[in-house]
Amino acid sequence: MELLRLLNDAYAYFLDHRSEFGKNLATHLGLSGGALAVALVLCVPLGIFVARRQRLAPAVINIVGTLRVIPSLAVLFLALPYLGIGAAPALVALSILACPPVLLNTYAGFRGVDRAVIEAAQGMGMTPGQVLRQVEWPLALPVVIAGVRTAAVEVVASATLAAYIAAGGLGDYIQRGFNTGNNAVLLLGAVPVALLALSIEALLSLAQRWASPTS
Repeated sequence: MELLRLLNDAYAYFLDHRSEFGKNLATHLGLSGGALAVALVLCVPLGIFVARRQRLAPAVINIVGTLRVIPSLAVLFLALPYLGIGAAPALVALSILACPPVLLNTYAGFRGVDRAVIEAAQGMGMTPGQVLRQVEWPLALPVVIAGVRTAAVEVVASATLAAYIAAGGLGDYIQRGFNTGNNAVLLLGAVPVALLALSIEALLSLAQRWASPTS
């Protein structure tokens, strides 16, 4: 009963702040989508490059592994002296969070392509670009999507921290709820974030299944 009352109070608060909620939702999605886009643009090509340069792989993987253990909140506050408050440090921190799973899965996906398949394609006269686009990429894609799925869920959940540096987003409601002791307001931020993360997980799981050669 207590949970139902809190949900009703959260819905009533939402009705009174619909315009603000829409802006915060757009900000949350913008920060998450921007960080994921940065990770894709930087880390998919880098992952492919590292998969072809095995001598570089240990160093790159170690650096990426180090990035994974740095808390997002720590990156946010480390960026403050250089980028100030607002969206910029939040985007940097979320991009750093999104990069490791995208890079590592891209690397693993391309390294996992059977060398015999590549040699067969080359024997048929395919150029390196054709081998990449028509052979390696389709076979590596399910693993790459798995990395994107992990990154997307982590970024959507962690984007709530942006509220602590005045970047907005759904984390505003979580922070406001904590500060005022109002659990209904806290739920207005937490529930949509959870639903977004679950929806993205489900959609990208379907995409991964569709991209699988066995599907």
